[in-house]
Amino acid sequence: MSMIKEFKEFAVKGNAIDMAVGIVVGAAFTKIVSSLVNDMIMPPIGLLLGGVDFKDLKLTMKAATPTDPAVTLNYGQFVNTLIDFLIVAFAVFMIVKVLNNLKRK
Repeated sequence: MSMIKEFKEFAVKGNAIDMAVGIVVGAAFTKIVSSLVNDMIMPPIGLLLGGVDFKDLKLTMKAATPTDPAVTLNYGQFVNTLIDFLIVAFAVFMIVKVLNNLKRK
């Protein structure tokens, strides 16, 4: 069997198409969650903490010089990314939980 024919059979199977749809929807969902965290959740939290923008929170490990940029530890951006991950992980957990409950019935 030729490689092209084998690939065609793989590509038109339901599992490959379902996986592709899942990847596209997952990527879009990730963008929505990132916007939710960056644009809706973190600004009020930052406001409550005295007008802090979490994206700007960093620890300067080495100051900038005229020839070299500063070396920083960007922990604020890490907090945003961590919250993104927790929301996505919880959503996936809930989807799996619902699907498992549907299989039991």
